[in-house]
Amino acid sequence: MTPAPPYRLPTAGRDGVLVRRGGALARSIWLGDEEAVVHAWAAGGAVRFHADAPTRDAAAYAIGRMRFALCTDHDLSEFHARFRRDPLIGQVIRSRPWVRPRRRPEPFEALAWAVCEQLIESRRAAAIQRRMVRRLGRRGQRSGLSAPPSAVHLAGRSPAELDACGLAPKRSIALLRAAREVASGRADLSRHESSWRRLLAIPNIGNWTIEMLAFEGQGRDDMLPALDLAYVKLVGRLAGLGRRASEDEVRAFFAPYDEWAGLAGLYALQRRYVS
Repeated sequence: MTPAPPYRLPTAGRDGVLVRRGGALARSIWLGDEEAVVHAWAAGGAVRFHADAPTRDAAAYAIGRMRFALCTDHDLSEFHARFRRDPLIGQVIRSRPWVRPRRRPEPFEALAWAVCEQLIESRRAAAIQRRMVRRLGRRGQRSGLSAPPSAVHLAGRSPAELDACGLAPKRSIALLRAAREVASGRADLSRHESSWRRLLAIPNIGNWTIEMLAFEGQGRDDMLPALDLAYVKLVGRLAGLGRRASEDEVRAFFAPYDEWAGLAGLYALQRRYVS
């Protein structure tokens, strides 16, 4: 159980991995060969978790990763206090204090999904991700839920299998190379900066992909995906540029937020919901 100082559970995911079952969110998370099905729901001013798994270790691991993904333990009090009166995001903090990042339970999942989302619109990317989960993911025999393929599982696949899911050929090759780097341990995603350097050496993996991995998969609030279409449009408009902002202009715009640049970007995008 996690106290909810204001907190709202997100909706189900468009990739078909995080689903609604009754009034709870459900997700399949694997520890080795053991599947745990985690449920999360809001009740009595708290977010509650329950996991069905073969072992206590698998259940505890899955709940921990779900808590990370839903950011229930993410303490935003310092961020809120510092920027509560900020001219850009202060009103969002005051009126929508429940806003939190949407993470991925596993860092590799964030990396793989970022590759899928490169330079295409979100609906098309979600369709590719659903096909990857259906064709290449792991499906629990008892739960019926599917999870994205792990780095180890994906590393043994061929580019043609990813192409068949709708991924562009050059991105299929990039994703497979990334999976092999992670599966082999050469790119240890628990070691952030060193893994980024290793992955950036792969053609067609650039700053945006690494920043999405960092923000959504490694919990880095300082990492802003500056080339994201939403941000280049937002900064272009807010800075009065009369055009889309460049990557450097987006970084400069959010530089005052320093260690919270990625979080500030998320809150800035919420301005459209504040009257």
